[in-house]
Amino acid sequence: MAKVIIFGLLDTAELAHYYLENDSEHEVVAFTVSKEYIDKNEFKGLPVVPFEDIETIYPPDQYHLFAPMTAKQMNQLREKIYLEGKSKGYKYISYISSKATVFDNEIGENCFILEDNTIQPFTKIGNNVVLWSGNHIGHHGEIKDHVFFTSHVVMSGHCIIESYCFFGVNATIRDYTHLAKGTLLAMGASLTKQKTDEWRVYVGNPAKKLEGKLSYKMY
Repeated sequence: MAKVIIFGLLDTAELAHYYLENDSEHEVVAFTVSKEYIDKNEFKGLPVVPFEDIETIYPPDQYHLFAPMTAKQMNQLREKIYLEGKSKGYKYISYISSKATVFDNEIGENCFILEDNTIQPFTKIGNNVVLWSGNHIGHHGEIKDHVFFTSHVVMSGHCIIESYCFFGVNATIRDYTHLAKGTLLAMGASLTKQKTDEWRVYVGNPAKKLEGKLSYKMY
């Protein structure tokens, strides 16, 4: 069991608190955000502390962090906080719902994997990955760091998902697909080609690439 500080004060942090308190062995002891965003001294009955000073209040050799943030700035804001916590010496927990189906998969730290996800055998998941509810993650695939799946996404077998990718609700990719870094697959898109280009948006069925690149560094 780890004593955990959750980064955030909005909906995702509240959900993380609920899941950890009701479906894990961990104990949430506090919340943290950057000093400029603190507008209350406590949240969910627990103290709120500035992230800039967190290691002086909750030493990293005694506490763990959890930062299950949204996909803002193509997951790069979540990456920034994750790396800052690492630089302070913290280890991160991951949350994997007891109602998710997993098969001894290799799963990294600071992952937030909610109910009704099916992660088939021989698929590896990196660090700082969010799988919202109800996704199918096919066999013999790999999801790299800082990726966000919304809900009811189908990732077929033998796929490789590079860092910073985002999947909208009900998106689908065929088997042996390779999503390049920073691919945004829009809601309901069905990707039938087997490779995407970096920092591009794909929409429709079959999915087509929009004009213009996403910014690759936003923080």
